[in-house]
Amino acid sequence: MSQPIILQVENLTRQFAGTAQPAVSNVGLQLRQGDILSLLGPSGCGKTTLLRLIAGFEKPDSGTVQIANETVAGNGFWHPPERRDVGMVFQDYALFPHLTVAQNIGFGLKARRRSPQQERDMVKGAIALVGLSGFEQRYPHELSGGQQQRVALARALAPQPSLILLDEPLSNLDVQVRLRLRQEVREILKKTDTSAVFVTHDQEEALSISDWIAVMRSGKIEQFGSPETLYQQPASRFVAEFVAQANFIPATFDGLYWQTEIGKFQPNVSAPESLMPSAQADLMIRQEDLELVADESGNLLVGDRQFLGRDYLYNLIAPSGLTLRARSAVAKPMEIGVKVQVHLTGSAIQLFPAER
Repeated sequence: MSQPIILQVENLTRQFAGTAQPAVSNVGLQLRQGDILSLLGPSGCGKTTLLRLIAGFEKPDSGTVQIANETVAGNGFWHPPERRDVGMVFQDYALFPHLTVAQNIGFGLKARRRSPQQERDMVKGAIALVGLSGFEQRYPHELSGGQQQRVALARALAPQPSLILLDEPLSNLDVQVRLRLRQEVREILKKTDTSAVFVTHDQEEALSISDWIAVMRSGKIEQFGSPETLYQQPASRFVAEFVAQANFIPATFDGLYWQTEIGKFQPNVSAPESLMPSAQADLMIRQEDLELVADESGNLLVGDRQFLGRDYLYNLIAPSGLTLRARSAVAKPMEIGVKVQVHLTGSAIQLFPAER
C-alpha cells in the first residue's frame, strides 16, 4: 500500500518585480509520507524561492500548494507559515540567543493548545531524538555549530508537523561535522517517518540524503527522479554535468562506430531517438568509467593529478585541447606528463545533441 501524498505542488509560478524571468516557473511535484526530497541546483536556479513558496514566506503568482491534502496557496487560498503545519530549519540556525536549548525547542509549541506537561514531554522527546539530552539548560553560544543545528532540527520536529523544510541546513558546518550530521538528519527523519524537502547545491549531499531529487535550472525542474536514476540516466546534458560531473566528447558516426579522438565506440550506446541516425553527437562518459593505461602511443596526456584519499582525480588533455577528467582507485598513480590510453569500464554511455 502506497503512502499518502503529503506535498502536492501544481503549476507554481513566482516572478519578482524588475526581473525578466520567473524565479519559479510552472513547477509541479509531489512527495509522499516519509520521503525526503532534495531541491538541487546552482545558485539562482529557484530552489530556495520554491521552498519559500511551500513554506508560505512568498506568495505565488499562480499555481497551488497542498500540504496534507489541504490547499495552503492558490485557488483563492493563502495560509501564512504558522498555519501550514510545517517545520522550518534554516541555514543560520535562527535560534534565540537568550533562550536555553529547552526553551528554544519549546517556543514553537506555545501556539498549540497543549498542557504544560505535554509541552515538556514533547521537548524532552525532541531533545532525545537529536542526541542532546543533558544540554537542556545550555544557551546557543555554549554549543558547537553542529549542536546548534540539532537544536534547530529538534525545534522543527517537536510540534510533529506534516512536513519539514530545510534550507541548506548544513552549509555553514565544517566538512566532518557536515558529513556526520547529514547521515544523522536522514536517520532522524526516517525514524519519525517525517516528510522533508531539503535545499542544497551540493550534489553528493543530495545523492546521499534523498529518496528523490528535483534538479532545478532557471526556475524549472530539469529532471525529477531517484538519486540512482539521475546519476545513471540523466535526462539532459545539464543534469549529467551538474549531478554526475560527466565528460562530454564530440563523436561522429561512420555507419559502424562512434568515432572520437580518444577511440571508437559501438553504436548501441544509449541515445535519444532524435539523434539517430544523426552523424554527430556528444558522448557522455562519467569520470569513474575511464580506466587509464600508460602507453607512449596514447593520445591523452596526464596534465594534472589530485589525490582525494580514496582515489585520484586526473586531468587528461586530448590532442584538440579538450580536457577530460577521470577518477581512479588508489594504486600506482599515473605521473604527470605521461601519455595514456583509456578503456571504458562502464556500460552506461549516453549520447546528447552535439554542441559545436
